[in-house]
Amino acid sequence: MQVITLLTDFGSRDGFVGIMKGVMLGICPRARIVDISHDIAPQDVEAAAFVLKNSFAFFPKGTVHTVVVDPGVGSQRRVLGVAAAGHIFLAPDNGVLKYIFAEQEAESVVEVKNAQYFLPEVSQTFHGRDIFAPVAAHLAKGLALGKLGPEIRDYQRGRLPVLEVDEQGVRGEVVYIDRFGNLISNIPATDLAGLSGPDLRIDVAGRSIRGLSTCYAEAAAGKLLALVGSSGFLEIAVNGGNARQTLRCEVGASVRVRFAKQQTRKN
Repeated sequence: MQVITLLTDFGSRDGFVGIMKGVMLGICPRARIVDISHDIAPQDVEAAAFVLKNSFAFFPKGTVHTVVVDPGVGSQRRVLGVAAAGHIFLAPDNGVLKYIFAEQEAESVVEVKNAQYFLPEVSQTFHGRDIFAPVAAHLAKGLALGKLGPEIRDYQRGRLPVLEVDEQGVRGEVVYIDRFGNLISNIPATDLAGLSGPDLRIDVAGRSIRGLSTCYAEAAAGKLLALVGSSGFLEIAVNGGNARQTLRCEVGASVRVRFAKQQTRKN
């Protein structure tokens, strides 16, 4: 099975995604193409990085993950081919792979330069069709990553969100907001292990939430709650509502977890 994933900000209105798939299937007819998402907000590299981080490991080893959230298309920005964690990643060199570089050991990082694997004519506004799609298909057919270009070391690793842990608590930030308006932070469940009870406080956007819930329905309808979501990170939500709208909160907002003096970890 030759699996290719697609993660873009193209949406579904204009046909860009379908065109990319057509190019891929023309080169690798047996490819199984899976859409991770095409609803990333336009040019939102940070959101794409988070979605990729939380998606790629659920696919089989050898999957080619193709990320086209590319505000710099047509400029001097590079295209990267990366082998890491048994997967292959194809993406612009704009920080969208920052979590892959930070959390996985990259076995190889190459600059994709070999035009032999591009379409014959390359538009400076649609590299998704003319570079990413054909290269992904060739990789799915078994092309060695090293055939695409030279290994490099000076690729963009991106800015990682602030995460500070001390005796008083943990400070992080909102890194992603899903379509329900849930505020997902970069505070991992591991930093909250063994902590519970109303003496635990979560502060965000001038509001304070007592304790951690285990599911959305545990809070009264319309009430704020904090819980560890399916991504494994602390999340702020409103039962039946929208935390983003309620708190007027955006990506980058500070999230603080305070440990009460009597609060102890249950090791």
